[in-house]
Amino acid sequence: MEVSVIGSSQAKIGRVDLVNRELGFCGNFRPQIFSRKSKICFGQTIGWPQKSPIRLTVKAAIQSEALVSDKVTVKSKPIDGVRLYVGLPLDAVSDCNTVNHARAITAGLRALKLLGVDGVELPVWWGIAEKEAMGKYDWSGYLALAEMVRKVGLKLHISLCFHASREPKIPLPEWVSRIGESQPSIFFSDRAGEQYRDCLSLAVDDLPLLDGKTPIQVYNEFCGSFKSSFASFLGSTITGISIGLGPDGELRYPSFHNPARNNRIRGVGEFQCYDQNMLSYLKQHAEAFGNPLWGLSGPHDAPSYDQAPNSNNFVKEHGGSWETPYGDFFLSWYSNQLISHGDRLLSLAASTFNDVPVKVSGKVPLVHSWYKTRSHPSELTAGFYNTVSRDGYEGVVEIFARNSCKMILPGMDLSDEHQPNEALSSPRSLLAQIISACKRRGVNVSGQNSSVSGAPNGFEQIKKNLLDENKVVDLFTYQRMGAYFFSPDHFPKFTEFVRRLTQPELHSDDLLSDEAESVSSEQGKNLHMQVA
Repeated sequence: MEVSVIGSSQAKIGRVDLVNRELGFCGNFRPQIFSRKSKICFGQTIGWPQKSPIRLTVKAAIQSEALVSDKVTVKSKPIDGVRLYVGLPLDAVSDCNTVNHARAITAGLRALKLLGVDGVELPVWWGIAEKEAMGKYDWSGYLALAEMVRKVGLKLHISLCFHASREPKIPLPEWVSRIGESQPSIFFSDRAGEQYRDCLSLAVDDLPLLDGKTPIQVYNEFCGSFKSSFASFLGSTITGISIGLGPDGELRYPSFHNPARNNRIRGVGEFQCYDQNMLSYLKQHAEAFGNPLWGLSGPHDAPSYDQAPNSNNFVKEHGGSWETPYGDFFLSWYSNQLISHGDRLLSLAASTFNDVPVKVSGKVPLVHSWYKTRSHPSELTAGFYNTVSRDGYEGVVEIFARNSCKMILPGMDLSDEHQPNEALSSPRSLLAQIISACKRRGVNVSGQNSSVSGAPNGFEQIKKNLLDENKVVDLFTYQRMGAYFFSPDHFPKFTEFVRRLTQPELHSDDLLSDEAESVSSEQGKNLHMQVA
């Protein structure tokens, strides 16, 4: 992909040679910093591997308050002080600990810098940094990427990922997978005995099953090694760190790891309480509660992955077991196990980084399917005891407040009108409920979109959420950089989105013309790149 920007000859020129050197320009092309009614353009070849490499002409309006120094800096004034980040590719660092697509990422970072983006988010994978043996860390690829970000002058948010990824394929550490072969109970299990092997069961947090150490000890040592290795970046380039809390880094049970079949509406999911350690804790809890028969297994009338709410007894709208004393017993225990796990990990991260100027955060999913039903079954199976008569997020927000952590909320590009009617979904209502709880507890929120190519009118919905008067969202991370992100179908829309965030009241002369947003494409090598 090639991105080129064309400048105007009508404005004041700053230290153009520094700009040229920063972006790697050569020849007589001279990008310029312009006055309010001018346009700024930048040029760089971005070699994102994909089936059809794209030559893309992008023109982006930048505010007049540009500061040109040894590092090019564009001063922007985001809406309500919301900072804008962009996620780097999930496979930015390979399993061999080298930087994937290094030239493309460098060019992309420069493009984002000139657009006025504040920073980028980098996933740091347990299965890469501690791949071969416990305590044997290799941070080389991530250190190289952090240095690339620092040189461009962007900020960096680190996501510590203690889970695996299926696309792109990034496994758990080899030594953890070997332990799992002989001790499968370290993984979540559903009622049929099917295991979820992309993260460890929360029931083993404090059990010494990893070569004599508990997962919490291993996570703690991982965070400590990261802290010492990246000390020169913390508080300057690295300003935020999120800790993985479960599947896909989110605080939830893997209740939806089976996709919907035959393009059907996703079912309500399954409870994940059947590994031997979860069942042991359930048994102990039932005995302490005074009813040991309730601890023999999970609910006998629980739903399966593909079922709708009213096709089973436990979560059906009226007269379901969820409204019985047993249902309250089980759901309280199930959700409290998840909340306690989140509390342990947030506390670990907060204590590890309490002496460095970074903000610690964790991610909570937006499980919005079936939200308009009384039982909210998808939330129940995911671990959130949230129903028509009970707020299941107060306890979740409380652990974030107690540990002085921010909450990351995805799905800010989703609107109710674009959800299937049959799913009785309401991402807008659920988002408002969680944000209200955060506001009451003084917990700040970092927003994310669901996917780079996902929701219709996603940019408009993001802007609405950022303009909302809730005043708790102070950072938004757009997911994620890659071939599609820089494609002619997407990147012009993103640049306009950034412009609207940083310049909500531009004069009409500042708006880009149709001609300025033109793009062209050319066929190239048959290459592929993962984009999340």
